[in-house]
Amino acid sequence: MTAAVGKKAPQFELVASNGETVKLSDYKGKYVVVYFYPKDMTPGCTTEACDFRDYHKEFEGLNAVILGVSPDPVKSHEKFIKKHGLPFLLLADENHKVAEAYDVWKPKKMFGKEFLGIERSTFIIDPEGILVKEFRKVKVAGHVEEALEFIKSHSDK
Repeated sequence: MTAAVGKKAPQFELVASNGETVKLSDYKGKYVVVYFYPKDMTPGCTTEACDFRDYHKEFEGLNAVILGVSPDPVKSHEKFIKKHGLPFLLLADENHKVAEAYDVWKPKKMFGKEFLGIERSTFIIDPEGILVKEFRKVKVAGHVEEALEFIKSHSDK
């Protein structure tokens, strides 16, 4: 199953930064913001995570939970959370199966080398588990505010 707006979001089960296994279905009844990012501790990913941190209370006020997903292991996520005071879970998608289900595991180029990696993307899933919005090829600046505004305009809060 791949991600498609208007359809049930692909289900997943991953180990989180708190050591627990998290399933998308654990959040039924809430909006879920699933953001895929390439790597802990890198400049763009740090900025994005800190932006989500800074708006965390606003998302909570809209009955929304934030989940960050990258191929990094749990230990790396723990350090990233501690260093930047992130108040939400980061999920370890080490075999990139969830990234593939959401079609964000893509060929990339850096310094003339080609490799597969995460295309920075965010998905908003409604309280019924329906994928209602996707942001692909995300540019970090202003993105978190855009996601927040989308939920504000679609929630009944």
